[in-house]
Amino acid sequence: MKSNANRSKADGDNLSVPTRPKDVPQDRAQRARKLKLKVYQKQLSRLQIELVKLQGYVRVKGLKVVVLFEGRDAAGKGGVIKRIIQRMNPRTCRIVALGTPTEREKSQWYFQRYAAQLPAAGEIVLFDRSWYNRAGVERVMGFCTKPEYLEFMKSCPEFERLLTRSGIVIIKYWFSVSDEEQEARFQKRLNDPAKRWKLSPMDLESRARWVDYSRAKDAMLAVRDTDEAPWWVVTADNKKRARLNCMTHLLSQFAYKDYTPKKLKLPPRQLDATYVRPPMSGQNFVPEPY
Repeated sequence: MKSNANRSKADGDNLSVPTRPKDVPQDRAQRARKLKLKVYQKQLSRLQIELVKLQGYVRVKGLKVVVLFEGRDAAGKGGVIKRIIQRMNPRTCRIVALGTPTEREKSQWYFQRYAAQLPAAGEIVLFDRSWYNRAGVERVMGFCTKPEYLEFMKSCPEFERLLTRSGIVIIKYWFSVSDEEQEARFQKRLNDPAKRWKLSPMDLESRARWVDYSRAKDAMLAVRDTDEAPWWVVTADNKKRARLNCMTHLLSQFAYKDYTPKKLKLPPRQLDATYVRPPMSGQNFVPEPY
């Protein structure tokens, strides 16, 4: 466990913030430099094959894996989740992206609707936003009271320790995007009818409250960065680099082995000279404009 030495107050909310040395990331401009498309595609394909191997390992060993993705709007969470599951078996790897809680859910224990989505043995669950909504959007937008927020910040580590003691592996990622890059991505969404659905009035309001979100994020990452389930920050100004870096790190968290099924041999197709296909004129075919 972390030492209680060198602690400070978190944003005036009477919460102790543990401090510990972190690796110093590269210069933001260096991290944002473009990655050649061929290099990206080659590495993405390689990592996706490894993720399939990881999924097989999780299934065979009966592991229960939870991966949380948090970050500002347009930070790239959805993009990396999409690439992670792209070649995986959807039966044992699923995405959880819960919407606004119902009135009934609001009256429940806060973690209850998230606990219902936790994995069974052999499953990987990717949370596209998670119970940390209370430490972010709910706090900043006033969707919870200050006592509710403070209680969350105290009980969240206990909740996660309970999960880890039960055998659940928790990996938490925060996607960090700069002010300038988020602005550019918002503009692209505004100008692209196919992506405009990604922006909501809440997203725009969150940008208007950039500093408030920054303070909330700083308190969340510091206070809830536990030894059992530490936060990992993904620098995300370059989407392609962020995806590859996050996928590589996720794989590094497991000493997995390759349980890929052996190559099967196709049996010969059944032959039966008595079978006659019904007339095609009696079937409805999709028009072929292309």
